[in-house]
Amino acid sequence: MTSLYIGVDISKDTIDVAYWNGSAAKSIGTYANSETGFAEMVPHLTKLAGTQQICLVLEATGSYHLSLSLFAFNQGWDVTLPNPKRVKDWAKGMGYRAKQDKIDGRKLAHYGGLCQPPVQPPLPPELDQLDNLLKRQQDLEHLLRQERNRLHALKVRPTVDPHVLASVERSIAFLSQELALLNQAIDDFFDSHPEHNQALHNLRLLPGVGPKNSPHLFLLLARWDNLTAGQGSAKQLTAFVGLDPQPFVSGTSVFKRPSISKMGDSHLRSLLYMGALGGVRGHNPLRNFYQGLVNRGKAKKLALVASARKILVWAWTCFSRNVPFDPKKVDPNFV
Repeated sequence: MTSLYIGVDISKDTIDVAYWNGSAAKSIGTYANSETGFAEMVPHLTKLAGTQQICLVLEATGSYHLSLSLFAFNQGWDVTLPNPKRVKDWAKGMGYRAKQDKIDGRKLAHYGGLCQPPVQPPLPPELDQLDNLLKRQQDLEHLLRQERNRLHALKVRPTVDPHVLASVERSIAFLSQELALLNQAIDDFFDSHPEHNQALHNLRLLPGVGPKNSPHLFLLLARWDNLTAGQGSAKQLTAFVGLDPQPFVSGTSVFKRPSISKMGDSHLRSLLYMGALGGVRGHNPLRNFYQGLVNRGKAKKLALVASARKILVWAWTCFSRNVPFDPKKVDPNFV
């Protein structure tokens, strides 16, 4: 069955909708970003689609797209969330210059019609719950870090009003309490889902994976498994996270030091990198892998990025096969 690609530019209050007719992108209209607005949109899209499958190409803007995604899944429509940077780079190459909601809707419809990005299946409800918990955990950690930095800056001032210090200290105490409650909620989530708890336990046997980054790594792997129907490869996952190498060579005169694509979630890359930083200090196969790269003349930072990628590959193998990490299988010489 062919698909009718519907581009949707999303803001807090409205959505601008357009479609790709095979040769051009045309606007459909502007609707409220609410159940009422979505319902008003249905007859227009149904009439346009005919026997075609409707596929929404959504701009992932914070959490504003989530209600529309759920509504689309309930309608039996397909949903795709292309990487915003990829769409932006593509649009520049296609000659889009202006930035406007209606134009952005047409741009997304055009991108969907020509590039046909993969469909995003709905995330199981319990994983959506974990996603909410982990995002809130990130928010609280960020706020707590800001307040602690603020308190440190205030304490080194020669004069500061004691009410200001007391206010910041109360804020830190409150945020610390909220974070502790949320961490407990995350622990309770895994305790109430034994199959997920077992997968988390298997991941924590990996070098560089601990209590802080393992829930995030588990959610990434579960999301990737859901996205690819269990058929995704470790190489594809590496590119999905943005840890794939990006060489820059042309002819004999153009050369830059290779980097990584950085196309995925920067927070996940940071967690994997920090995990590698700790993991290479222990007695494990990851340290042997890292040391081997350094001994061959590779820069330490490059070796750490490669180690982060290795953690991800090992994690996907353990997750997809539902087996614990075995150091002997990845490094027969490890003692």
